[in-house]
Amino acid sequence: MMEIPPFIPHPMISSGHLQTIAGAYIKGHARPYRATQHQVDLGDGDRIVLHDDLPTDRQQQDRVALLLHGVSGCHGSPYMVRIAGKLNDIGIRTFRMDMRGCGAGAKLAQHPGHAGRSEDARAAVLKVHELCPNMPLTIMGFSMGGNVTLKLAGEIAAQPLGNLDSVVAVAPPIDLVVCGQNIDEGWNRIYSRNFSRRLVRFIHERREQMPRLAKLSLRPRPTSIVDFDNRFTAPLSGFRDVTDYYTQSSALPRLNNIALPALILSAKDDPVIPVEMFHRANLSSTTKLLLTERGGHVAHIARSKGTDPDRWWMDWRVINWIMAVER
Repeated sequence: MMEIPPFIPHPMISSGHLQTIAGAYIKGHARPYRATQHQVDLGDGDRIVLHDDLPTDRQQQDRVALLLHGVSGCHGSPYMVRIAGKLNDIGIRTFRMDMRGCGAGAKLAQHPGHAGRSEDARAAVLKVHELCPNMPLTIMGFSMGGNVTLKLAGEIAAQPLGNLDSVVAVAPPIDLVVCGQNIDEGWNRIYSRNFSRRLVRFIHERREQMPRLAKLSLRPRPTSIVDFDNRFTAPLSGFRDVTDYYTQSSALPRLNNIALPALILSAKDDPVIPVEMFHRANLSSTTKLLLTERGGHVAHIARSKGTDPDRWWMDWRVINWIMAVER
């Protein structure tokens, strides 16, 4: 059994909001980009990019990891760079996936990425299997990427998929309808507006390469992520409306089907992900749910490093869990 030290937040950023903001902007140690890029054909004319990082100075472990980012993120998101680097440092090869239209794949997709794109993660798993045929794989998904990860694990259930043998989801929005309601309440609106602004910028940047975007008006400008998803993500992805998109894309109804070892890590004070979702979830016997009182959204910056190498408590819990997965 893996020992889990308690999470005690840094006193200067003890609230969920402060943890979330700090986690988004503190980058940690700078790491030079040395990845090899692999394009993955998605079968509909679109492609995504995997950023392949080999272990640094240590002998490679018998495991690889595929990392999936959150809304408006990419391979260069601070948590993606930081955790991939730490995995490389302990000998684990990593693949950071850019979702459709994101990062290095910005000009390679005509369709938007979204929280239900488990088929894209499936294609990435098969590509990793092609590149590392004899090495077990763990998927690590963060925020929206966590929902994609759990949705895929629930869809495949006990059926083998490449070399995938375990999954980790950090702060996953497993019920997108509830998350959409929560993020538009009170102070949480600041996150909704921030996501919306970033996604509107995405629309502006992609209009020339995505003709379908030119037909959709940005006036009045979306003021929330739900409004954006209703006007852009849903119709561009073949859904009737935002409710149809959120209902079909949520991992929640599929969680009981997960047969792989799975870890879900989240915080009760996460302003983006309401904890009540996890209390309602019908989890499989192979899934471990780790909820902390504090920690914010994809943050968990501790008061002190304790027995960990640094203060990024979240990083070391998922890394330790990966190392403890039965080979």
